[in-house]
Amino acid sequence: MIDFAPPSFLLIIGAILLATGALSGLLAGLLGVGGGMFVVPVLFFLFGALNVPNDVAMHLAVATSLATIIPISVSSARAHYIRGALDTHLFRSWAPFIFVGAALGGLASKYVDGAQLTVIFGAIALIVALTMAAPKGPVIADSVPSSVLPRSLIGSVIGLLSALMGIGGGTLSVPILTLFSFPVKRAIGTAAAFGIVIAVPAVIGFVWSGLGVADRPPWSLGNVNMPAAVIVVVAAIFTAPIGARMSHAIDPTALRFVFSGFLFVTSIYMLREVL
Repeated sequence: MIDFAPPSFLLIIGAILLATGALSGLLAGLLGVGGGMFVVPVLFFLFGALNVPNDVAMHLAVATSLATIIPISVSSARAHYIRGALDTHLFRSWAPFIFVGAALGGLASKYVDGAQLTVIFGAIALIVALTMAAPKGPVIADSVPSSVLPRSLIGSVIGLLSALMGIGGGTLSVPILTLFSFPVKRAIGTAAAFGIVIAVPAVIGFVWSGLGVADRPPWSLGNVNMPAAVIVVVAAIFTAPIGARMSHAIDPTALRFVFSGFLFVTSIYMLREVL
């Protein structure tokens, strides 16, 4: 990044990334939505401010966000596990399918251009924003599917879409689990662990797909910009456990409305960029 901006501007970028990391960690622990829903649009805007072409910027934003999810999810999942909010049986039964879907998403990123990634992110972010703003989500069954076919289909879709959006598992898995009457606090805790399963294979795919691509900022490993990832993680690793503790102590309804509003505005802006 230092090639296209003066040091003073880079300091401002660094401060924004620190704030982004702190908020993303808090959201990951508190709401289980995954910090990526906040990190991706911020990174997209920042890379654009550094004169990175939009097509490259979106791949960088998604991949860098995925890289930050690994340590953030470990920190958040550990905090939820200590409080008994991580369902290990559900995690073991869904994780293999989520892993496969995420791996496919990471590999597919080589063949999906930046505009398509932006549409995927914007459309799903809009749906999530409207869902989070609803006072109470629908329920379609009294229990989570136990047979292999529905688990494999749902899990692989969660992994695939999460990888292409640069988000952890909570954004999609928490609403889906609550459709099946799964307790929301245990859904949040388990989703934090899903983030690890999603991010690892997806990051590998995005690194591979970005090797040799032109117009990337300095110190980028494939599509992952290492300085941005490190700065976000440094802040988020401390706030994720705080968010996890808060999720067991407060009613996050007001924050859900604020975050859904942010997602709504962001999704509309990003969709306007490409449509």
